[in-house]
Amino acid sequence: MSVFNISEDGISTFFLIGIPGAEHAHLWVSIPICFMYLVAILGNGTILFFIKTENSLHEPMYYFLSMLAFSDMGLSISSLPTMLRVFLFNSTGISTDACFAQEFFIHGFSAMESVVLLVMAIDRYIAIYNPLRYTSILTSDRVFKTGFAFATLCILLVLPFPFILKRLKFCKKSILSHSYCLHQDVMKLACSDNRINIIYGFFVALLSLLNLVFISVSYVLILKIVLGITSHKGRLKVLNTCISHICAVFIFYVPIITLAALHRFAKNASPVIRVLIADLFLLVPPLMNPIVYSVKSQQIRNVILAKLCEKQH
Repeated sequence: MSVFNISEDGISTFFLIGIPGAEHAHLWVSIPICFMYLVAILGNGTILFFIKTENSLHEPMYYFLSMLAFSDMGLSISSLPTMLRVFLFNSTGISTDACFAQEFFIHGFSAMESVVLLVMAIDRYIAIYNPLRYTSILTSDRVFKTGFAFATLCILLVLPFPFILKRLKFCKKSILSHSYCLHQDVMKLACSDNRINIIYGFFVALLSLLNLVFISVSYVLILKIVLGITSHKGRLKVLNTCISHICAVFIFYVPIITLAALHRFAKNASPVIRVLIADLFLLVPPLMNPIVYSVKSQQIRNVILAKLCEKQH
C-alpha cells in the first residue's frame, strides 16, 4: 500500500507535520503543549463557571467575556486531538473527512472569537460614551440575542468550507503544513480547480480584517472621548477598563497578521517559523485570555479569591 493512500477516487488520508527538522524532540515539545492546553481549558472553564454562578458577574461585559471564553475553549478542543497525536504519539495521518470537520470547527471558533472581540469593543465604547444608559442599552436579553445572532452568522459563514473542499480532487500531494487542518492549507493540495475555494477563503479573511478595522475605529472614538476628560486620573481610570480587551485583541490578531506578512513578504522564511507562529495562534489566545482578564478584572479576581478562601476555611 502506498504511503499516500491514493485510491481510484484520490487521496483518502492527509499527513500533518509537527516542527520540521525537530521530529526527535516532538515528545519533549508535547509537554509544554499539554500544559498549555490544560491551563487553557481549566482557565476558560473557570471563567464560564464563575460568570454563570455569580450574580455579581451578571453584567453585559462579563456575558461577552463568557462568549470569548467559550470560543477559546472551542478553539482548544478543536485542535487538541491532532496536536497531541502529532507531538505525543508521532501519528500524523488524518482522514479527509476528519480533516474537513476539524477545519470547520477551527475556522468557526476563530470567526466567533473575532466577532466577539468586535462586540466587546463596541461594549467598551457604549460604557464610556454613555455610562448612565449602559445597562439599559445592553440588557441581558439584547446581549443573549446578539451573541446567538453572531454565533449563527459565524457558523453559516464557515459552513461552506467542508463542502467546497469535498468537491476538490486530491491526487498526489497529501502533506499539510501544520499539525492541524486549515482550509487554505488543504485547498493548495488539490489537483482540480480550486478557484471557488480561493475566492470564498479571501472573502472570509476580508470579513475578519474588517472586524479588526471596526475594532480600531471603536478605539479611535474611545480615545477621542478620553482626551476630552480634563482629569488625568479620570483618563487613566477610563483607559484601564479597556486594557484587558486591548490585550485580547493583540493576542488574537498579532499571530494572524505576522503569518500573513510572512506568506506575502518573506516567502523564503524558515518553515519552522511559520509552523511555530501558526501553532501560537491556536495555543496562546485560549491560554492568555483567562489569565489577562483574571489579573485585570477586579470583580473576577475578587470572586476567585473569595472562593479560594472559602475552601481554606
